[in-house]
Amino acid sequence: IGAEYVLRLPDSEGWLVDQIANAVEGVGRSALTVGVMGGRGGSGASTLACALAVTAARSGRRTMLIDGDPLGGGIDVLLGGEGSEGLRWPDFARSKGRLGGGALEESLPALHGLRVLSWGRGEQVIVPPQAMQSVLAAARRLGGVVVVDLPRRLDESVVEALAQLDVGLLVVPGELRAVAAAQRVAAAARMVLEDLRVIARGPYTAGLDEQWVAQALGLPLVGDLPTEPGLPAAQDNGVPPGGDPHGALARFCKAFWDQADVPGRLETVPPRLHGGGPS
Repeated sequence: IGAEYVLRLPDSEGWLVDQIANAVEGVGRSALTVGVMGGRGGSGASTLACALAVTAARSGRRTMLIDGDPLGGGIDVLLGGEGSEGLRWPDFARSKGRLGGGALEESLPALHGLRVLSWGRGEQVIVPPQAMQSVLAAARRLGGVVVVDLPRRLDESVVEALAQLDVGLLVVPGELRAVAAAQRVAAAARMVLEDLRVIARGPYTAGLDEQWVAQALGLPLVGDLPTEPGLPAAQDNGVPPGGDPHGALARFCKAFWDQADVPGRLETVPPRLHGGGPS
């Protein structure tokens, strides 16, 4: 009779509800989802996550930045939006099942052309993996780009976030101790995430460079993260990481997105990127 599926109810109720909701929301290709982690503390992962999101939004991509680190102080602070109206993670802590993508997007603070889901600065709230799954699934259904800032320590919620990534970026300073710490982070992340790549960051100790860092970790090298000396002062003046389109960090991020084939997938390892832009 030309039927594509045969469903047994109530066993297939969840699948059927998803299909009806997809038809109502007009769901198309899911968002390219990129996670950023630090190889050690203070590696600049949150700064890079913000810059990637700001750069993607400036290029016209539908963008959502999700803060996956409850101990990071709130990624909205890096964007100068800690006082902006909108929901934070504590409001979604009890979420499970399906969330509407459009409703999620409209409920979040709008900063620099993108939507941001950050942590509040009140009492710490535990976000269970079911809530992380619901929120990330809703964000991905919107299409465009989702950037997730992730902690180095993996719990069940972080594992759920890793499972939904298309690619992970591990930011590693060019020093032996940082590489040793990053090896442990990478080993844990790769148990869940197949596509993990390294972004090295100078200055490098004697005998090290970005290629050495990548080879020591056994990960594909994306590039060398540039230093932008005026970044702290710019943030004090309300300019977020990547906010200066002519800055080295913004050029690095633009080169990354140009290689990413959005709204497709990072099918292959992009050519190595350098501080001044693409190689």
